[in-house]
Amino acid sequence: MEKQGKNKLQISLYWKCQLIGWSLTSFYWLIPAALSSKFFSPLAGLIHFVFDVLIGIGLTHVYRNVSKKYKWNQLQTGQLIWRIVPAVVLMAMLYMILICAKISLINDYFFLVNGVNIEKSLPEMFAAYRQFLSYNGLTVFMTGLRLISIWVLAYHLYLYAQREIQATKENARLVLAAKEVQLTNLSAQLNPHFLFNSLNNIKALVIDNPKAARRGIDLLSELLRTSLYRNQELLISIKDELSLVNDYLELEKLRFGERMESQIELDPKLAEILIPPLSIHTLVENAIKHGIAREKNGGTIRIRINESEGELRISVLNPGMLDPQNGRKGLGLRNLEERLNLQYEGKASVALMPLDHDIVLATILIPLT
Repeated sequence: MEKQGKNKLQISLYWKCQLIGWSLTSFYWLIPAALSSKFFSPLAGLIHFVFDVLIGIGLTHVYRNVSKKYKWNQLQTGQLIWRIVPAVVLMAMLYMILICAKISLINDYFFLVNGVNIEKSLPEMFAAYRQFLSYNGLTVFMTGLRLISIWVLAYHLYLYAQREIQATKENARLVLAAKEVQLTNLSAQLNPHFLFNSLNNIKALVIDNPKAARRGIDLLSELLRTSLYRNQELLISIKDELSLVNDYLELEKLRFGERMESQIELDPKLAEILIPPLSIHTLVENAIKHGIAREKNGGTIRIRINESEGELRISVLNPGMLDPQNGRKGLGLRNLEERLNLQYEGKASVALMPLDHDIVLATILIPLT
């Protein structure tokens, strides 16, 4: 209840602007009046000030309600101008009538109090008001026209800015939602791809090494459980990604035996950095499929993760030869490239390059800032 009470006492931005804006305007016009009139008194100044604020707020608030009721803010510029101009002129005329009446009546009262004026009847006061209006009406009208025009212009510019900001936010939300859907779909593509490769590995062990096949099934179950539960995650930590990679390397080790070794170097301070899931795994899978599996003597897969010039650098080296025509045509690498491009808006990259002594280097570069 207390929290609700506090919320009710909060003043909206609109009313804050109304009160502050018209108060400053009224105070600005009050100063020269106070300096030029010998009959000016603090009470008279306060009454003028209050009525000036009320008249300004009253006229503009009525305009705001009419504008909202007939949805002027949704009109085209040309249609809006044809409504704004007559409305501003009408409000300026009402401003002139009300301000002149306020000045005439308040001045008559205080002149009477100070003994300068005699008591007037209603017709005499109305005649005096008409005379005051004829002498000062144009000046007050032009003042009202200027003030009302500024207010209306500011009001519609504010609505336009709010509409543009809202549209920008909505577009950004839609783009983000579309990107998340696309990333999720891309991640989902990897599950059957990864499953088929792993099942083929276990299939090769069933007859020759049943014990290794059983261990492979256990590893595959753990790998699938982890990957499926994380299927909805757009980013995971490097530590969790390497846990998945280690299980996969163990599964492949059952297949290749002494033909395959692996080394992992990780800068400890980078362990919690977030990356797209199955990023390192994709490079490792590619290294085994196109490297270790094709080499008679196998070799070592070296994984290194470090920071270089403000970027996260993930390197995977494997023995083999890079086929310039087919080296980057696989589903896994194409999927990884697309996910990196979406996630980091083109600032991340994945590349394959040949090194000396029949070594292939796969590298992922991800900005850290």
